[in-house]
Amino acid sequence: MNKKIIDLWVGVFVLMGLAGLAFLALKVGNLLSTTEERNGYDIEARFDNIGALKPRAPVKAAGVVVGRVESIRLDGKTYEAIARLHIFEQYKFSKDTIAAVFTSGLLGEQFVGLEGGGDSVMLKDEDKVKKTQSAVQIEKLISQFLFSKASESPVPAPTPTVAPAAAPTTGVKP
Repeated sequence: MNKKIIDLWVGVFVLMGLAGLAFLALKVGNLLSTTEERNGYDIEARFDNIGALKPRAPVKAAGVVVGRVESIRLDGKTYEAIARLHIFEQYKFSKDTIAAVFTSGLLGEQFVGLEGGGDSVMLKDEDKVKKTQSAVQIEKLISQFLFSKASESPVPAPTPTVAPAAAPTTGVKP
């Protein structure tokens, strides 16, 4: 009888461990949201290039997560990426807010950064962000740097100059 109780408790702890791992995996993968994250409003931002931005990526303002990227699609007429951003209800941004795509660290995840403006009128549900800045692609920067260095003309090495020989002295002081 004692062995059955121990086996039962071991099973309970194993199930709790698996449930904890599942919770962490969903939270790290941004697949689990809380009720406060579901309430809010949606806005749209158009970008020439979003880099590797993905749905469920964070939307940040001053380093604080204020929302999530809901969806990303391509406009067939202008060939711009349209990102639909869900902003949590406790955060309000003015109509002249700027949206930009940034990267966390050198090779980190990409996110949308919002920089609030000074307009007194606030963004509402289904509004569009007028000013955006596309993602900086590190590959393009590196290739531009390399190609600009390759196209520069080589600087000729300085030629060594030999100092003129001094006139011989006779050893007599004037």
